[in-house]
Amino acid sequence: MKLKYILPVLFLVFALSSCSNDDNDTPEVNEIEGLLKIKDLTNSNHTIELFSSTGAFKTGYNAVSIRVKDIATNTYIENASITWMPIMQMPTMQHSCPYSSVSKALGKDTVYEGYIVYQMTNLDGSGWSLTVNYNINGVDYTVTDTITVMQNENQNVTSFMASDGSRYVIAMIEPKTPKIAINNLKVGLYKMQSMMSFPEVADYTITLDPRMPGMGNHSSPNNTDLSYNIADKMYHGNLSLTMTGYWVLNLKLLNAMDEVLKGEDVTTENAQSSLYLELEF
Repeated sequence: MKLKYILPVLFLVFALSSCSNDDNDTPEVNEIEGLLKIKDLTNSNHTIELFSSTGAFKTGYNAVSIRVKDIATNTYIENASITWMPIMQMPTMQHSCPYSSVSKALGKDTVYEGYIVYQMTNLDGSGWSLTVNYNINGVDYTVTDTITVMQNENQNVTSFMASDGSRYVIAMIEPKTPKIAINNLKVGLYKMQSMMSFPEVADYTITLDPRMPGMGNHSSPNNTDLSYNIADKMYHGNLSLTMTGYWVLNLKLLNAMDEVLKGEDVTTENAQSSLYLELEF
């Protein structure tokens, strides 16, 4: 065969080989990219891997990602049904906290997600445990272990008794990174039905009055009160931050009949509401 025919044939073989190799070398997707491991919970069959953006549990709202690893095969389970129960052990009693259901993360094969709102912790982070119950192909499994929950520097969650005789929990979810601008303020509101049950509360109103105690307790313009969003079952409002520093978000909680359940207006005589959250940036 003449050289002028050999070269095109070799080029075609090389091109086809390259295409084939490209198809087989598709990079594996890292489904936990950007997340940090909090802890592994292990039984004789599986390792439950817990992740978050910070790699730690703190008081307040914690978005948690979960993977279930089969110890025998070293592979991750894609078809698990998961529930969980956080418990704090007190000297004379135990209680839970607000938490979501666990569902498969959108667009991911091996990652499940939910959230937990820790309303308190011990000074050294002790006191909490987490039980994960899960089902794989009709078989039930469980694992329980202690976890560490550290105190957040600012009050991003508060638990309180309201005038209707019920205990509520309010937790700030956003902004995660506050800025000098109109920020989306997003909070969760929960009612304690029992020591183990804290369902979300719908159709209340949370009024907002942000102040800077270190700057004459001045407020800011263009804030809006928080109203319930049925899509995510959270409360949303506009938070105007006009400068960096320490802010107190003075709140009032009103029920569906506009009766004030907790909190007061900020006035010359009353510098701060009894219901508030904090942020600093």
